[in-house]
Amino acid sequence: MDRVNLKSASRQMVSPELSLARGHTALLIAGAALAGFGAILGAVMTRRSDAIDLGIAMRIQSERHASFAALMEAVSWPGFPPQSRVIPPVVIAALVAKRHRTEALFLSLAWGSALIATVVKAVVRRPRPLPEQVRVILAPLGGSSFPSGHVLTYVGVYGFMAFVAHTTIASDVVRPPVAFGLVGLVCLIGPSRIYQGHHWPTDVAASYTLGMAYLVGLIAIYQRVKAREV
Repeated sequence: MDRVNLKSASRQMVSPELSLARGHTALLIAGAALAGFGAILGAVMTRRSDAIDLGIAMRIQSERHASFAALMEAVSWPGFPPQSRVIPPVVIAALVAKRHRTEALFLSLAWGSALIATVVKAVVRRPRPLPEQVRVILAPLGGSSFPSGHVLTYVGVYGFMAFVAHTTIASDVVRPPVAFGLVGLVCLIGPSRIYQGHHWPTDVAASYTLGMAYLVGLIAIYQRVKAREV
């Protein structure tokens, strides 16, 4: 297929009707995620989640196998400074160098999930778990417990990276492991934060819902921008 036909096929794939339908679906998903976040926040503020939080945390921490503990530590490592402040800009710079400027711009916006976490933490001010309640592994922690900055940032940054990898990497050999690896990182970060005793389960659940709402909305806007570039 020649270049003209490729462009024509791309336009058919991202027609205005399809773009609009995707936008409506994204709004529904984002709305449902925000509703879930609101419900979790309400349970936390009224302390109705305390018993459930403690029970789930103790259950997750009951797994003491050395390999599992090492995995939980490794998963959380990219989210601590200084690496948390280095990895995103390095990837953004690499995208710019590869002339994926739109992807670089939207990854920068995805990194804004870290700012969202900071703002919500300042408003809610929930205390972190204490050693008297659960096992807490020492780490450079700051801010309040709700929501989890690690989880919210991973959903935004690594979630968007996974989407970009899935949609832009042409190689069938490279694309699956990269995309699934990034998705795995997002999925495992929640249990990791609970296992290390740095967050309550509702902190993590709230971060997943809020992060998903932000990510879905961002991807919807990204797809519209890319459709205009074709």
